[in-house]
Amino acid sequence: MPLVSPLEFIAGEDGNVCAVKVQKMELGEPDASGRRRPIPIEGAIEEIPCDVAISAIGTNANPFAKKIGGMDLNKWGYIVADENGRTSNPRIWAGGDIVTGAATVILAMGAGKTAAASITETLTAE
Repeated sequence: MPLVSPLEFIAGEDGNVCAVKVQKMELGEPDASGRRRPIPIEGAIEEIPCDVAISAIGTNANPFAKKIGGMDLNKWGYIVADENGRTSNPRIWAGGDIVTGAATVILAMGAGKTAAASITETLTAE
């Protein structure tokens, strides 16, 4: 979602994440460099229901990747996936930086398209 800032993850009665609370933002006036920085919209806080929340911040592998879905990781902590994006968990596909490490958006988009085709093939075969 563009122009939102996560505030907190909310746990359900079972202790698992059930929602993420976000602050909606808007672009402020341009600063000296000409950049319009996001500023919070007063009172515009929303809870978005979810089953899983993966923090995608920083340049290292997500430390929780091993706990999500029981997938194999390489020595750097990135998810191991085949050429179609399928992981060691037959229900999970992965692509982009969590598989390759830091790379380009174009490569991540290509990995997503490849994984989507593989998912479609798998679902139609079942």
